[in-house]
Amino acid sequence: MSIDIDTARKVAKLARIKVEDDALPALATEFSNILGFIEQLNEVDVEGVEPMTSVTPQRLYRREDVVADGNQPKSVLKNAPDAREGFFAVPKVVE
Repeated sequence: MSIDIDTARKVAKLARIKVEDDALPALATEFSNILGFIEQLNEVDVEGVEPMTSVTPQRLYRREDVVADGNQPKSVLKNAPDAREGFFAVPKVVE
């Protein structure tokens, strides 16, 4: 598939990318090359091939999902504007 200069200009506008007029022919060529590569990928027979997340078979490390305080109350409250007795202190909003 070949992309012309007008299409490249339209794609750049839709992507909110400012492209000078003298750079549009190179951009159109680059878009055409990308679409050509995608067409090559579409020719590959992937019937029966399972999707994978990595080129090496690995199991993801999983830990038990347990609620914890993180054992770091001082570092958590270090950036708080106001902290008292190990908690965030906030202004009273309800009378």
